[in-house]
This record gives sequence, structure tokens and C-alpha cells, in this order.
Amino acid sequence: MDLPAVEVSQTPEEKFREFLISRPKPQRFTEQQRDLVRHIFAKHKHFDTDELLADLKQASRAISRATVYRTLSKLVEAGLLRRIEIGSRTVYDHDYGYPQHEHMVCSRCGKMIEFQHDAIEASVKEIASQYGFRAVGFDLVVRGTCSDCNAESAAKRRLVM
Repeated sequence: MDLPAVEVSQTPEEKFREFLISRPKPQRFTEQQRDLVRHIFAKHKHFDTDELLADLKQASRAISRATVYRTLSKLVEAGLLRRIEIGSRTVYDHDYGYPQHEHMVCSRCGKMIEFQHDAIEASVKEIASQYGFRAVGFDLVVRGTCSDCNAESAAKRRLVM
């Protein structure tokens, strides 16, 4: 399911610049950071740091590894990206400009499927309320096997029989 972008009042670049200057110790918004934010938000896809670095190299963008790591952390802190831990792999997803959504991850092929379900959000709110907990967000990652891998396994079983 491709999630539609939601209307936002600022571009990711503007929101990140505002985040940097509003910190207790204001920071400047560098050209490398600007290029990185533009690259990341040019298309909606999940990525890990190695994939991002390879994409940047292929796009002939000279952004240092250290700048990429530091900027990714700041983008998460600013609420622009969401960090998703999948085993030993850390994947980033657009948080700003997209509705609350969750993920299913195939343990065989690594495919990530985004989904929304109002009942999940309602359940989290209800449970938090029961415990007097003030939730500010949540991440749900469902692990399993996607339909393509299930079909492939079923076809192999039929051949063996």
C-alpha cells in the first residue's frame, strides 16, 4: 500500500532549518544538510544508512559519511524521519508529511509493507488511558513472511510432493 502524503505547512527543508535554529545552541543549516534533506525527501522509500550512502554516491553528491550519520539523527529528533529497528538493521522512514502508519517486514526477502488501521491507533490510546500513560507516539513492526515468499514456498512444496 502506498501511503498518500498529507498536506503540511512547511517543506521538510524549512522544518529542518527551523529545528536547527530553535535549538538551545542554534546550529547553521549547511549546504550538505540541505542537499541531504532534498535527496531523502525527493521520493518516499525506506532506507538504511548504507543504501543512502550508495544512492548519494550514484547521484554524485559529495556528502561525508559523518555528516550523513549526524544529520539522520537530527532528522529523527526533528520529527522528520522515523528510525525503525529490524533485528540488527536500522531503517529510516519518512515521518513528516505522511500519516501515522505501521510496517510489516518479510523475514525472507526483507520487503516492507506499510499499512494503516484505525483500530490499532484506537487500541493504543485506550490502553494508554487505562494506565494513565500519556503516549506521544508508537511504532509497530509486524514480522513474518510476505505473500510472494509464501507463494514461492507453497510452489516449492508442491514440486517436492
